[in-house]
Amino acid sequence: MRILVTAASKYGGTAGIAEAIGRTLEEESLEVDVLPVDEVSDLEGYDSIVLGSGVYAGRWLRSARRFADEHADALSEKPTWLFSSGPIGDPPKPNGEDAVKLGAIPDRTQANGHRLFAGRLDKSRMTFADKAIVTAVRSPEGDFRDWEAVQEWAGEIAKALK
Repeated sequence: MRILVTAASKYGGTAGIAEAIGRTLEEESLEVDVLPVDEVSDLEGYDSIVLGSGVYAGRWLRSARRFADEHADALSEKPTWLFSSGPIGDPPKPNGEDAVKLGAIPDRTQANGHRLFAGRLDKSRMTFADKAIVTAVRSPEGDFRDWEAVQEWAGEIAKALK
């Protein structure tokens, strides 16, 4: 079984989660490709997809939304899981339904589920404009990703695929 783990990541935090998902799936003896959404042109040859995005202002990045839109038919024909990365702080905020608005993506892709993971904020990697925004709203800096939760979720996906 060949699985594509693909994500849109602005500053690398979400890409790190995608890589961790890929490693866990590989440990379960599954064949995995981990690629940014911008490097995936078609889904031919993949049996299952894990699609994710960083969340900014409550929405997936444009490249992930576009990918889901362009590939909705193919995604709906394969086992597909979605994940989002974005809430920060301890405890992460915002959390729950307020953290991300996926719109029609879960329905159009017929996703088997969606998981929200806490993200990472590293101001040293940010553009001046983004840094000004997070400073103005006093967003806490740090890495709030829960690697155990990521591995556990990827293990659930592996179990479902086997």
